[in-house]
Amino acid sequence: MKIVFDPAPVAGGFRMPGYWVWCGSVIRGEDGRYHMFASRWPKSMPMHPGWLAASEIVRAAADHPAGPYVYEETVLGARSPAYWDGCSVHNPHIVKVDGIYVLYYMGTTFPFPLPDEGEALLPHDPLAVVARANKRIGVATAPSVTGPWTRRDLPVLLPRPNQFDSFFVSNPAPCVHADGSVQLIYKSRPYEGHTYGNMQLGLASAESVYGPYARKPEPLFPPAIHIEDPFIWRTARGYEMIAKDMDGSICGERYSGVHAWSANGEQWEMTTRPGEPAYSRRVLWDDGAERLMGNMERPFLLMEDGRPAWMFAATSDGTNGFHDCTETWNMAIPIREMEEKEHE
Repeated sequence: MKIVFDPAPVAGGFRMPGYWVWCGSVIRGEDGRYHMFASRWPKSMPMHPGWLAASEIVRAAADHPAGPYVYEETVLGARSPAYWDGCSVHNPHIVKVDGIYVLYYMGTTFPFPLPDEGEALLPHDPLAVVARANKRIGVATAPSVTGPWTRRDLPVLLPRPNQFDSFFVSNPAPCVHADGSVQLIYKSRPYEGHTYGNMQLGLASAESVYGPYARKPEPLFPPAIHIEDPFIWRTARGYEMIAKDMDGSICGERYSGVHAWSANGEQWEMTTRPGEPAYSRRVLWDDGAERLMGNMERPFLLMEDGRPAWMFAATSDGTNGFHDCTETWNMAIPIREMEEKEHE
């Protein structure tokens, strides 16, 4: 499958001065407006790994899917470090189930003070190492898209010792069925000694978004398939997935998109081939310019009339991912069509 886009609106999406912005997930609220749940953390922190230390989840709204989205409230922020999600929350994914808004997210905690403004925070500092290892998946709920939001004292998904998901679990990508049951694809890493291995995707299923979740014992793909940021949805022919190619070994373009397909949501076939990314980091904008974006991560598809109509993605102005960027935001890209391939 290849996603064919129309030009992306330069003035669309969601950005906030003074903040790094990431992880856009959009839903149409009971008010008829479009609500984006996104991650943000202050620019007084480094982009990476600042999200591990001080990310919070906010809600922004717009009258049109393109935006621009305007900040309205902070949905989830820091609370006591004694909680599993007490210090940083990230990776929001919003769904609506039986009239209740359910926000999946990643939370983490650590027993360290935040660095002072201007003080360095590096990926191998104790705070970042502990925060990464403490990543868990949970849900918060609300009767309205504007809240109030109820957090839970326990996550719905934990790492498992001596398994492929032993180091952490994060990046929740739920597919909720009409009967309320859910198939949840998530990102993980295994412990390899005192560090961690390649990113891998796992599958957890439950009769309700609140769990309990039963997991497949093995990852969905071999460890050599190094992908993250899954998004899944159901179609007449089964289940579709898009995700980020970490090193370009699958689609031939680093940080661009891959596609996989499943008849039952459990056994997955990678359909992307080298030179055929599901989507590219090279984006055509409505000002006529084509730009190679530093990132296109956390893809989220907004469905309208039963088909993907918009893709939202976290992006940056960098040339080396998030390592040299000065601005990040959530972009909105209109989808013209989904070019599908036949499955054997």
